[in-house]
Order: sequence, then structure tokens, then C-alpha cells
Amino acid sequence: MNTAQFLRPIDFVKELGAKVEFVKVDRYGIPDPDDFRKIIKKNGKPSLISVMYVNNETGVILPLKEIVKIAKEYEVLVHSDIVQAVGKIEINLRELGVDFATFSAHKIYGPKGVGALYIKKGTPLEPLLHGGKQEDGLRAGTQNVSGAVGLAKALELCTKELKEENRRLRKIQQLFESLVLGIEDTKINGHPEFRVPSTSNVLFKGVEGETLLISLDLEGIAASMGSACLAESKTPSHVLIAMGLTEEEAKSSIRFSFGIYTKEEDIYYTTEKLKQIVKKLRE
Repeated sequence: MNTAQFLRPIDFVKELGAKVEFVKVDRYGIPDPDDFRKIIKKNGKPSLISVMYVNNETGVILPLKEIVKIAKEYEVLVHSDIVQAVGKIEINLRELGVDFATFSAHKIYGPKGVGALYIKKGTPLEPLLHGGKQEDGLRAGTQNVSGAVGLAKALELCTKELKEENRRLRKIQQLFESLVLGIEDTKINGHPEFRVPSTSNVLFKGVEGETLLISLDLEGIAASMGSACLAESKTPSHVLIAMGLTEEEAKSSIRFSFGIYTKEEDIYYTTEKLKQIVKKLRE
């Protein structure tokens, strides 16, 4: 299977001579924090550990605090992709203890094309672009002031409304999953408890995912297979494969996302259409 497009940076550092090792996950997509300790002891102190906080395909929350705690025992730097966590769960970067964290504005209804890199004070980092002194000398070029302001405002709003919106979305998610599991031979991919309320990844056994997506699109329903980064990829999700799904099962799995514009009536409409479409595709 070809390496996923968003894992290309890992291929790049390997080409530069870096040694890379992946940590396995269980059937829920969650790694055992102690496996990080075993790898460190086996290979010696690594330069960096990089781990998601929330998986973008399943919504599963990973044990980031425990992983950071182990890393700090060996003085290893930790980076976390918190894109899917911001606005979904409470985050205190100082308490998490990560050295680097990255996230995007558009995932919290901010402007597209804007993101942020958190760097713990005193942590060494090579500049991305050399030249001007913008961004504390880390990225030369004209600063996107309006984008930064938009990101800051989006953060302010999603933080303020986090608890109330999470309660609403959890009800939406529970309603959706209870109805979709009423369809024969369906399964929720991911942990039943440790997931954000904005994502449901569903396996429709015996149904080709691409065909299902096209049928849903014709009914005005937007969903996806895998992550948005792999929208044009024909390979099955490496996330679902790592969780133990077969290639056929991975290709029959669809991700549904819920947000501020999702209403209960949308759930009833979507699940009713799903019942009709899946039944037809299985005939």
C-alpha cells in the first residue's frame, strides 16, 4: 500500500537519513503509551515523538498526556497534531507538556489557509523559510494579519461555546449512531467512549464506499472516505487498516462529521436516505 499523502514528511526525513518507527494501535485505534517507552529503550533516545491528539478519521482521543509523560522521562521532544482536538475538547498546552503543537483555522470555522504552530519556550527549531525576521525569525515572508485575527476570533468563540456545543453535538452523534446501527451489518469504527462528538466513522459491510458517497451526494449529503487529505486517493485508509480492518472493510467505511450547522432533522434525513441507499446497493 502506498504511503498516505500526509505521511509524506516522514518519507522526506527518512530520505535525509532519519530513522522512523511507527507505534502500533489496538482495534480502537489507540496506542499503548508503554510501547513508546519500549521503543525508546530499544533504539535509544529519539529526536522527536509526533502523535495526534484526536484522530481525524475516527474521532478517537489518544492518550497524549501519558505519552508526553513517558517522553519527558527520557527528555524527548513531543509534537502533537491537535487539529481535530481544538474546539472539540478542552486543551491546556502547558498542562499537556508538548513541545510543539499544530492546528488549522478552518476546522473551527476560521479563515482557510491559516494555521498555527505552538512552540514551548526554549525549544529549538530550525526556520521553515530563511530570510526575513517575520514570525520571530522562524518563517520569512509577509504576515497574514487578517488571517491571524480571524483565527484568534474563531478560537475565542469556540472556546466560549465549547461545553454547550459539545453537549448538543453528543446528542446529535448518539442519535445518528443509534439510527445508523439499525441498518443491518453496520459497525462504528473507533472507541465507544473515547471519541469527540463531531465524528462518526461507520462500516457498511458489503457496500462499496465510493458508490455510497456518490449516492449520498446526489441526495445533498456530504460525507467522506478517510481524511480530507486523501480525498483523491484510491488506497484504503491506513488508519482503519492499522485498527485491524480488512481492505474491503476499510473501503466500505464512511466518515460523517457534525458541526454547528448540523440539526436533528439533518440526522433523520441522512439516516433515512442511508437505509434506502444501502439496501439498494446490497441488492
